[in-house]
Amino acid sequence: MTKIFKIVALLEGVSYLLLFSNMLFIKHNNPELYHTLLFPIGMAHGVLFMGYIILAFMLRSEEKWDNRKFIEICAASVIPFGTFYIDRKYFRNA
Repeated sequence: MTKIFKIVALLEGVSYLLLFSNMLFIKHNNPELYHTLLFPIGMAHGVLFMGYIILAFMLRSEEKWDNRKFIEICAASVIPFGTFYIDRKYFRNA
């Protein structure tokens, strides 16, 4: 289960960065491309975000995380590069 969580965390972090780059850079330079990419990237990110949170809840009991660690792992999903930090901090050897 930890390996699946690592993969979802990586994909969620990448989709978050793609969504931000689409919003920040492409929107002003190419509005047509922005609207073309917004829905698929946003949908993928939303699904991966929900998967990340659900897997975090499932791993919480399996790995016996305390509240602080669990909240830190969940909060990392809303911070750019947060999932990469969590992967490096807690799941480096998993």
